[in-house]
Amino acid sequence: MPDISRLRQNMAAQERIRQNQQGFGKPVISAHWQDYQFVAVGNELHYSKAWKTFIDFLGDYLKSKIGSDWGNAEITKPLAERHPLMQWYDGLCRLQREHITQPGQPTQMPVTGVVACYFSVAYGLYLLDHNAELQARLIQRLKNPGNFQGAYYEIQVASAFLLAGFTLALEDETDPNQRHCEFNATSPVTGKKYWVEAKMRAVAGELGRTTADGTISPKPLSSFVKQLNAALAKPANCERMIFIDLNTEMPADVSDDNRPAFIEAVNKRLGKYEKDELPEGEKAYLFVTNLSFHKDLEGLAQLVAWPIGLGIPDFNRPGHYRLSERYLQEQKHADALKVAEGLSKILTWPTTFDGSLPSVGLKGERPPIQIGETYNFEGAGPDGGDMVGTVTAATMLEAEKAVVVGVSCAEGKSYLLKEPVSDAQLADYQAHPDAYFGTIVRPPTETKTPQDLFEFFMYAYAELPREKLLSRLQGRLPGAENMPVGQLRAVYCEGLVSASGFFEVVDGVITSQPAKRKPLAAGTP
Repeated sequence: MPDISRLRQNMAAQERIRQNQQGFGKPVISAHWQDYQFVAVGNELHYSKAWKTFIDFLGDYLKSKIGSDWGNAEITKPLAERHPLMQWYDGLCRLQREHITQPGQPTQMPVTGVVACYFSVAYGLYLLDHNAELQARLIQRLKNPGNFQGAYYEIQVASAFLLAGFTLALEDETDPNQRHCEFNATSPVTGKKYWVEAKMRAVAGELGRTTADGTISPKPLSSFVKQLNAALAKPANCERMIFIDLNTEMPADVSDDNRPAFIEAVNKRLGKYEKDELPEGEKAYLFVTNLSFHKDLEGLAQLVAWPIGLGIPDFNRPGHYRLSERYLQEQKHADALKVAEGLSKILTWPTTFDGSLPSVGLKGERPPIQIGETYNFEGAGPDGGDMVGTVTAATMLEAEKAVVVGVSCAEGKSYLLKEPVSDAQLADYQAHPDAYFGTIVRPPTETKTPQDLFEFFMYAYAELPREKLLSRLQGRLPGAENMPVGQLRAVYCEGLVSASGFFEVVDGVITSQPAKRKPLAAGTP
């Protein structure tokens, strides 16, 4: 047992540092002490000499939460009779034996279905640790095969909210005659509270379901409307967010250009439901998901999730919108979009304990150049000597696997330096392109659509004050004096996109079609 007399003071200081380093999600509060790695979770202190990565810790954390006695009892059963969680554990152990050639050393493994299933549960419970009542209820339900599927999906949904910074709480369940949602969630930005319900299609032979409580139908929408009606039937005292998982097969190469057919089927069915079946006055943010990890444990994990405004006509609907109109809609429904972003990150887990990049913390490579810092660049001077300079700009040339750095020296001269990067460094950049060089920088992207160009202008003019926006609009916008600055900026940037000449404008709406004429060069009359 290590001496921890001064450890808690060190960890408190490190917590403040990591809250700045790991902006999205829950900061890891940890310390390395006398060959032990410590991790503080809630009011508990976990430690081990064996943990090299945060994933190592998560594996042991899940075991501690479900209980070693329960887990060992499951392992004595034939594999086919074990609890789904312990079947995943067996598959994970086999995958580790396949990939780990040097025990005790960090090893890169693909995020396959079994990795996604097991560690998404572990990370979800870790995120929930601050809410002991909700976590305890979910653990109890997880261990019961009949309740496992519901608890499993609720953990995924709860993770999305927690990664988006929401606060979760159980409803008051003292009234046994009142039906309750899974939990309510409070936005960190708007302070609004949302009523959350999560439902997953039950399929016989999967996630603990049998023919007694699961369907044998291969149709993705076989229980969709029934589950939606059940969610809407529960009384809600605040705005609803409903999650329904289709639990269906998915192609192995899903992308924006290769969407599963069930997306169009859902949209079409919801159109009919909203027109003919939605009770008057009802509305909800509906998140339709397909977390198909458990259906292909050996293949690469993937998920599909898309938010829909049920009874909310200005949220994420297809159609032609002005760029400024779409922007204002996104601002209005920012909470729902933040939750959707959280869903996209449920399979993104910390790698290192201290928030450092994997190439630095695990590979021992140099940290990336930081904009605004001063360095001694060995052998980079004009005469072949060392050069001391402050980094003013940096960009990654991905195709060349190199970084180009702008450096300003004390004598007033500026230089461009170029150096190669490793595969691990490039992977770190690709994971965090906007913050890799120490300050938020918009990474260079190809402008293919009006939305791309609009976002570029919105970024470029993010600090333009209200007075200058009004001046540049030159009275062309009625009522501009009473508009919020965000709306003014959106209208101004929309005008820049239209004036660029890159895209066709039809009835005042900028389309994605290239303009029939070439845009005028800057300064051309």
